[in-house]
Amino acid sequence: MYQREDENIKKSLDWFTIALYMILILGGWFSIYGASYQYEHATSMFDLSGRAGMQLIWMGTSVILGFIILKLDSNLYDILAYYIYAAFILLLLATVFLATDIRGSRSWLKITNSIQIQPAEFAKFAVALALARFLNSYNFKLLTAQNLSIIAVMILVPMALIMLQKETGSALVYTVFILMLYREGLPGIILFLGLSAVVLFVVGLKYSETDIGIISTGEFISIILVILVSAILVISYRKDGITARNIFLGAVVIFGIAYLLTLIDVPIDFGIVALVALAILVGYLLYLAKKHWSKVYMLTAVFALGSLLFVSSVDYLFTDIMQPHQQMRIKVTLGMEEDLMGAGYNVNQSKIAIGSGGILGKGYLNGTQTKLKYVPEQDTDFIFCTVGEEQGFVGSVLVLLLFLALITRLIYLAERQKNIFGRVYGYCVACIFLFHLAINIGMVIGLTPVIGIPLPFFSYGGSSLWGFTILLFIFLRIDMARKRR
Repeated sequence: MYQREDENIKKSLDWFTIALYMILILGGWFSIYGASYQYEHATSMFDLSGRAGMQLIWMGTSVILGFIILKLDSNLYDILAYYIYAAFILLLLATVFLATDIRGSRSWLKITNSIQIQPAEFAKFAVALALARFLNSYNFKLLTAQNLSIIAVMILVPMALIMLQKETGSALVYTVFILMLYREGLPGIILFLGLSAVVLFVVGLKYSETDIGIISTGEFISIILVILVSAILVISYRKDGITARNIFLGAVVIFGIAYLLTLIDVPIDFGIVALVALAILVGYLLYLAKKHWSKVYMLTAVFALGSLLFVSSVDYLFTDIMQPHQQMRIKVTLGMEEDLMGAGYNVNQSKIAIGSGGILGKGYLNGTQTKLKYVPEQDTDFIFCTVGEEQGFVGSVLVLLLFLALITRLIYLAERQKNIFGRVYGYCVACIFLFHLAINIGMVIGLTPVIGIPLPFFSYGGSSLWGFTILLFIFLRIDMARKRR
């Protein structure tokens, strides 16, 4: 049994976060109206037949939903966390089989002829609650094989089900929970390996079409990076400046000798030289590992060898695993293809719209690119281009600062929680908002591939707005009860 809590909302609620929430959803409402406004068929913002009118309904119901969440006992979210998670896993599974195909995606469940919901948007708070409950278990230790395996399953199962719905973007959101785990004690090396994989994938792919000897230019550059990073790892984790110096100077000597030989017309395959340099590095590290019985040298050697194998598999992963439309989007993002009339059309038009806004913008409802419908999905995934065109650089920065204020406030609230459950859930919320913001803005300006995720509180849609509202207000309710926990 648990004791019911009756906190006074007026006294205990974090009104600063509420103010940011209201400002953001109002800003989103105005932006949606601006994106959907048509000169020839102008309608009121309150016309329920238009996008802005429908969004107003979603806003009103979201505020009501948020108030209901605040009135519920905060203990319920802890007690029911696993049940909520199980319910949404079943709903995601049902979506795979029951959802209708909409532009290649099977992620929307039809409620009525005019109302559909996307379970993937709601499942985020369910996974966050389950993770918070699990990490708050009695005598919990993160760095055990069993606990890490359970956490991985809790995250990967909803990801897999969403991938089966052909919603890669929504599935990738769940990878951001690793940032929360880092706060709870996950070694930084895990984040480093993830970042390394991304860098090596990008470098290996972008420069894969030219060769340096027997290997591609991408593989050559990756080997150089691996050698440098190996020296940094030895300094960081072993404090061994001498070994790091030897690694660096050894590579310089090997490549220097090869270059000097080319000056006297000796044919040199620099691809082979790079592979030899990496082989010598791995052998040297293994020798030091045996000599000093050090895991650092051994793991660094494994990292170097594993990185080579990973880079060698980039072409297979890209060509045989990814779908053709995903391949094209990545190529467009990396500048390997333009395809301005195909995969690159949305991003190109979005950048034109944002760039045409200048410093102060063209003024509200005066954006020509958006009014003439050059940008597809301009009131959903690409809503930020409307902000950029109509409000310019100043308006865009203001929106980003509002999101920055929200995310930093969420981190502050998470840190002041009295127990692990509240802190973990708070960091999950902050991480989800950060991921959506970074990826959505990145794809709108061409820095990341187009993966189709909404900008919180701005993109049109009831599922999105409800999902973010539930995610946020559950945390605010937990925060209200922090002194009693």
